[in-house]
Formats: sequence, C-alpha cells, structure tokens
Amino acid sequence: MLPPVPDTPALQRLLLIMARLRDPLQGCAWDLEQTPETLAPYAIEEAYEVVDAIARGDRPDWCEELGDLLLQVVFQARVAEEQGDFVFDDVARAIGDKLIRRHPHIFRDDRLDLPRQDLTPAQVSAQWAQIKAIEKALRARSHAGAGDAGGGQRDGEPAFLDKVGNGLPPLLRAEKLQARAGEVGYDWNDPRAVIAKLREELDELEEAIETGAPQADLQDELGDVLFCCVNIGRHLKVDSEQALLGGVAKFRRRFGYIEQSLRAEGRTLQDASLDDMEARWQAAKREGL
Repeated sequence: MLPPVPDTPALQRLLLIMARLRDPLQGCAWDLEQTPETLAPYAIEEAYEVVDAIARGDRPDWCEELGDLLLQVVFQARVAEEQGDFVFDDVARAIGDKLIRRHPHIFRDDRLDLPRQDLTPAQVSAQWAQIKAIEKALRARSHAGAGDAGGGQRDGEPAFLDKVGNGLPPLLRAEKLQARAGEVGYDWNDPRAVIAKLREELDELEEAIETGAPQADLQDELGDVLFCCVNIGRHLKVDSEQALLGGVAKFRRRFGYIEQSLRAEGRTLQDASLDDMEARWQAAKREGL
C-alpha cells in the first residue's frame, strides 16, 4: 500500500492525489487508462457545469464545479508530465506570464517610475487584442526562422480561419469564426442586416420543406439558420450559449408550470390536449415564468 497523502496546501495536495491515481503499479485502473484525447470531452462538460451553476445562482455548486474543472487541468497536466511534454507549473507559469504581458497598464516596470495607466474595459480589450497580434506575429517569425534553419520552408501558411479551434462547442465555434472573418472586414455593420439574412435563410428552409428535400438538405438549411442566429447574437453583443441556456431554463420553468397545474387538478400531461397545455403555457408567461 502507498502511504497516505500528506496534509499539504490544497493545490499541492490535489497534485499529489492525481499522481497517486496515476501510479502505474497501485493507481486507479480508470485513471490510468485516460489519455488527453479521452479527457478532452470532460473539460468541455465541466466548463458547462460551471456556467450552469453560475446561471442558477447556486454558490456551493459553483465552488464544486470549479473544482471539477480544475481537476481536468491537473489531470491533463499530469498526463503531459508522464509523457515528458510539460508539468503543471509550466501551465501556471505560462498563464501568469501572459497576464503580465497583456496588462502592461497594471504590471509596469518599477525601474521606469511610470504611473499606472487607467484604461476603460473597451481600451483594455483593444490593448489585449493588439498585444496578442504582436505575439502571434513574433511566433510566426520564430517558426519561419526555425524552418529556414532546418534547410527548408514550410509547405504553406495555415488558413486564416484555422486559428479557431475545431474542439470548441458548435455555437461558440460559429461565433469565433464569424468574429475572425470580421477582423478582415467580412462582416455586416448592422444587426438588422443579419436579421434580414436570417429571414432569407428561413425562406430557404421553408422551401426545402415544401419541396420534400432530402434530410441532408434540410440539415444543411437548418445549419444556415442556426449560424445566422449566432451572428445576430454576436452583433447584439449577446452570448449565444448563454442566450440558449436562458431559453432552455425558461422552457423548463413554463413546462414545469403546465405539469404542476395539471397535477393540482389530479391530471397528467398525457391527459391534456395541446390547446390545454398551450393555454397553461400562456398563463405561465403572464406570471413572468
């Protein structure tokens, strides 16, 4: 048996627990079986759980879900360490360095005796984007130099939209692709123009339905509608993920009202007609649910 995990500071204790779970001789079979690829979906899932806890205003659950999300970082870092790629300290140090680089108005060089510069949130965002672009250009130049040193040139530059990761959830990925294209001017200037585009996409979907289009075509047209809805949210500065989560929560509240009101009458959902349920839905809406 391995000795007990020592009572150390919380983060160090978590790292030790993870190392114990990954011990090749006495670790947990499930934890030992995991790879970066098998763990990746859990990172997305836990991030959504954090968002859900915040939306529900459940503070204890918020704390717990943040812990679950932190576990994914610790778990991935442990696997990377075993593979000789990097360790947890590298992850923490890299993000710390990045925060200092991208907040020069806060972390100024004391040797220069310069006053702190107060920026608005919009100015901070613009400064962040500018510094990020400079860092990206320097990395590209460094990679190009490395390629030259190796006696050859890279086969080709990545596509402009390749910067947006394929592993993002669909709504978030759509929003980031649209924003990325907007960086070079491929964008609408007015959300009403995007709404007009949505009407056009809805007309095409309706036409596909009326003409009996195959399922693949219906899926394609629906994808255009959803993509356009995300674009409207982006132009309105509304997060599509949060908007959809709000819509889901609203649907659950109002449908729950239907169920509860029927139950109070000794009836079930199966007993009610569509018109009856719709009337109760409208009642829930009038009550602000």
